[in-house]
Amino acid sequence: MKVKICGITDLENGLYAAKSGADALGFVFAESRRRIAPEEAAEIIAKLPGGPLKIGVFVNESKEIIEKTAEIAGLDMVQLHGDETPEFCAGINLPVIKALSVQGEEDLARIAEYPCDYILLDSPKGKYRGGNGIAFDWSILEGRDFGGKKVILAGGLNPENAREAIRKAAPFMADVSSGVEKDGKKDPALIAEFIAEAKNALKNEEELK
Repeated sequence: MKVKICGITDLENGLYAAKSGADALGFVFAESRRRIAPEEAAEIIAKLPGGPLKIGVFVNESKEIIEKTAEIAGLDMVQLHGDETPEFCAGINLPVIKALSVQGEEDLARIAEYPCDYILLDSPKGKYRGGNGIAFDWSILEGRDFGGKKVILAGGLNPENAREAIRKAAPFMADVSSGVEKDGKKDPALIAEFIAEAKNALKNEEELK
């Protein structure tokens, strides 16, 4: 099970997340209390180990700004969390994660419309697109065939519910932001706990196979 820690805003937590086993780190370049400037992200990314993917989060941004920001910051992938069309996603010159808001099963039909290898399923939008700490009904993902796409599960995840969510949804990756924060800031203990819970979620099932 892979894990993404999103909303990284400082080097200390980025390094700690990487050391704790995070497979990806997210940097938010859209309206959010976790927003970071491309130059600030570049300073952090330059000092991080090479292992975790560095992913930039954008909402309804232009292709030019997305690609320029990716170049400045040193991103490996981009996550598009707005109303981007399949055609827009196909035109980006980096691997794309397309985020979709899920209220019910009918929303899952949109997955097939997008050419992206990676689809992030999140709860319905609140004040911001993502990072609102609200979960959707994971049971609608049980046993579903996503046509070979790598599904990233987000929305309301935390150390307490990570195992349940992963066992129901069986995603490629679990994505957490507010669920590893205290008083609006990333908490190292919660980061480590979430990563451990997520990575061990399917351990017993795999041992029984």
